[in-house]
Parts: sequence; C-alpha cells; structure tokens
Amino acid sequence: MVWSQVYDPLNNMWLSTLLAAVPIVVLLGAIGLLEIRAHIAAALGLLAALVIAVIGFGMPADMAAATTLYGAAYGLLPIGWIILNVIFLYRLTEEAGLFTVLRDSIASITRDRRLQLLFIAFSFGAFFEGAAGFGTPVAVTGAMLIGLGFSPLAASGLSLIANTAPVAYGALGTPVIALAAVTGLDLLELSGMIGRQLPLFSLIVPFWLIWAFAGFRGMLQVWPALLVSGLSFAVPQYLVSNFHGPWLVDVVAAISSMVCLAGFLRVWHPKTLWLATSRTEDPTVDNAPASGPRSVGAAAAARAEGGAVLRAWLPWVILSVFVFLWGVPQVRAFLDGLWIWRLPVPGLHNMVMKVPPVVAEPHAEAAVYSLNLLSATGTGILLAAIVAGLVMRYSPLALLRAYGQTFWVIRYSLLTIAAMLALGFVTRYSGTDATLGLAFAQTGWIYPLFGTLLGWLGVALTGSDTAANVLFGGLQKVTAQQLGLSPVLMAAANSSGGVMGKMIDAQSIVVASTATRWYGHEGDILRYVFFHSIALAVLVGLFVMLQAYVYPFTLLVP
Repeated sequence: MVWSQVYDPLNNMWLSTLLAAVPIVVLLGAIGLLEIRAHIAAALGLLAALVIAVIGFGMPADMAAATTLYGAAYGLLPIGWIILNVIFLYRLTEEAGLFTVLRDSIASITRDRRLQLLFIAFSFGAFFEGAAGFGTPVAVTGAMLIGLGFSPLAASGLSLIANTAPVAYGALGTPVIALAAVTGLDLLELSGMIGRQLPLFSLIVPFWLIWAFAGFRGMLQVWPALLVSGLSFAVPQYLVSNFHGPWLVDVVAAISSMVCLAGFLRVWHPKTLWLATSRTEDPTVDNAPASGPRSVGAAAAARAEGGAVLRAWLPWVILSVFVFLWGVPQVRAFLDGLWIWRLPVPGLHNMVMKVPPVVAEPHAEAAVYSLNLLSATGTGILLAAIVAGLVMRYSPLALLRAYGQTFWVIRYSLLTIAAMLALGFVTRYSGTDATLGLAFAQTGWIYPLFGTLLGWLGVALTGSDTAANVLFGGLQKVTAQQLGLSPVLMAAANSSGGVMGKMIDAQSIVVASTATRWYGHEGDILRYVFFHSIALAVLVGLFVMLQAYVYPFTLLVP
C-alpha cells in the first residue's frame, strides 16, 4: 500500500520541525558533546530516526525497516568500498617505506608546512573530488597529510575544510546533473549559475584553510601562493562550468591549480618558513643549489634519488589514472553493461509518495539498489592498489594478508558509515528532512540566505551534495517561484551552500578519522570544523542574496 508523507504531523509547524530535528540532535550531541564513539552514536541517531519516523510521522514500520537496510547497503557500497580500498593502498605505501620519500619529494617543492598543506589538501584533493567524489579526496589527502607528519586533528579537519569549493562538481559533475534531473531546469544554466557563485569561494578557501592552520599572521606570510592557488582554480572553474558544462570542471581546475602552484613555488619562497616542529627565519638559502659542477658520484646519487621519488609517487599516479577512468561515463556504462544488479527494494520502491508543497505534483519515490560492483569507484581503487602493490613488489599472498588487516582496522568505521547512511535514508523517505526544509522556506524575503543554508543542512544530513540536491532541489524551485525569485538561482544556491556542509556531515568525519587513524575522536573533528562550516555557508548565503536583489550582482542571474 502506498504511503503519503506527512510534513506537519502535530498540526503545528514549529512543533513538527522540532520533532523532525530530534535524530540530528541525538547524533551530533552524542558525537560532539557526549563524545560517544561514532558507531554507537550513529546507532543511537538511527534508532531515534526510526522512532520519530514510525511514531511521530506515521511511516509504516515495514517501510522504515526496508529503508534502513537500503541506506546501510548504500553506505557499504559505494561509500565504504571506497574507504576500504583507499586505506588499503595507503597502508601498502606506508609499509613499503615510500611515504617518507613522498614527504621528502613534496618538501623539495616547498619545505613550508602551510604550502604543503595547500598543495595536497586543496589542489591535489580537488582532483580526486572531481574524478571520484564520495569521500575519496578526504581519505586520500588525510592519509597523505598524516604521512607528512601532520597531527591527526589537523590532517582530518583541514582535509575537510579544503574539500568544499570543488564538491558541487564532484564525481564528474554528478551533483549538478542530479539537480537538473530533479528540477527539470536546464543543465548548462545550472552549471553556469553555480559557476558564478563558487569561484569567489574557490579564491577564499585557500586563505581560509591556511588561516585555520597557521593563524592570520601565518596566512599573510604566504598570501602570494594562496592567491596563485585559488585564482588558478577559480578561473578555470568559471570558464569550464559556463562554457562547457559540469563534467570536467574540477579536473581541469585542479590540474591548473597544481601546475601553477608548483611552478610559482620554484621562483618564490616565503621569508618565514614553517617546518614540522619549528619556524626558521629565512632559511631558503638551504634550498639553493651548490655552486660548481657536480661529481659523478653526486650525479648518480641524484639519479637514484629521482628513481625513489618516482616509485613513491607511482602508486598515487596509478590511483589517479584508475579513478579518472572509472569516473568517465562511457567507461562506467561499459562496465555496467558487463554486469550490474538492480534490485527494487521490496516494500519501499514507489511505495512512498512525496506531496506538495515539497514537490509541485505528487510523485512516488524510487528505491532501487544498484549493485554495480564493476563500475563502482571503489573497485577502480582496489585495482589501482593491487597494481601498485605488485609494482612495489608485494606478493599476492602479502597483498591478501594486508587487505585482511586493513578490513579489521576499519571495521568500526564501516559499521558507522552504514548506520549514518541508514539514518539519512530514513529521514529522506519518512519526510522528516522535508519538514526541516519547509521551515526554512517560511523565511520570506530573506529566503535566499536560508535557502542556501537549506542546501548546507541537506549535505550535513545526507553526506552528499548529490543527495541534498535530489532532496531539496524541487523544494527550492517551487519556493523560488512562489517568492518571485529565479528558480535557477535558488537551485544553484542549494548546491553551492551544500558544499560547506560537506565538512560536518558524519560520513565525511568518519572517513577523515579512519584515513588519519584517529578513530574515536570524531567529536574533536566536528568541533574543529563546525565554525568554519557555518561561517562559510552564511557567506555563500549572503552572496546569493546579493545576486537576488542587488545590482550589478543581479546581472549574474539568468
């Protein structure tokens, strides 16, 4: 029997909104305030979501159970599958001793910790966001920063802060493509509108990232490099999103940022250098080449060192190639053509009806689980890890043993991710997230700000800009039309605001804690990034308000 969602079960919108917020309060309170271990906190949040859905919002219990299993399965594949295999590759490189060489090679670009952080977390991480998304960039950059000697809190929190501006175009534009599908708005118009919002923040985030790490004075000391990194990312982000489409925005922008930053650091050095344990005044003379011709022995040593650097970077180059290939739509389609199992979830598929005012017309919610093991990004990462492991001269038996050890190390993280996604799916199918969204929609003329924060809330709840766009994209369009605003503007604001919620969603925090081997400290990570998340989201909302009401910013709106 079809069940229609109810958005005001208490016949009082304020009370219904408070009721809908209970699972979020339980989850974040357990992690951030009570410091309960993440897998237990996730289970408590899921339990609260089920009670609220069934008792408070009238969702049939069998549907709620089916939704839980559906969400948990999605948490394990594709999300958990990515994390398991990225950590597997990281552990292989660490045990092979290549991370020390990698650290030294990055130090050859710059010995400054701030600029190492900038290069890896922002520029390099954006490439993985563009190619794969779904937690990959945080897992990779967090692991790399730990290998470079950053503290677990810094590696986790700063990776999350850096992984913001690229998120809207992650996984080869998947969030924008999904937004166009659910709203019926033109894909290229949406891509261009987001591309007229986020480049400003692509310029800001490098400064914000280093400010969070080094303080204001520490940031000012390296501002030229921050400007080069941000500008060389923001300009291609604008151009590609407006004149090509959403597919290659992050990939092109990330490569541009990495090349420009590396080239700039060959000719510019900060006067004050931040090292691993101290800051030394003007030590750049240490990097100057020795005068006079080098001996044959020195040249041979340099060649040997170059070979070690190549071996250290090779696993990550292999990973980049596989991740990019697995992100190409034609490759995914080919692999899905070989084998994919699509399972309509019994008792849930097309059994939940979304109704106005959340959508313009009532429609049934699909619930089809795709077991696309061949085309899953995690499978590409696993193959990359196996190839890299063989290149590093691991035997097949040693690889199998290392894989089993990796699974055991992150077992609680996998349980946590499954519970987190189950919670997000329960809130979606029960309609409690839509109740929260409707509360934001009652804000009148200030809606451009709160509509942006609605996107932030959606990502914080679901862990995905794609899911938040699917969740609230239709509501943004309908509300914008009712208020006389541009539907394209507000749909884009949902995605642009959502990227700032990426750093506080429980899934990303668990990914970060796992990648940095700091499991059990998710509350510390949440407290570290929360201010940055809400502050940046508000800034995006204020910029959207300028685009909605203030000339000449209104010229940016179609």
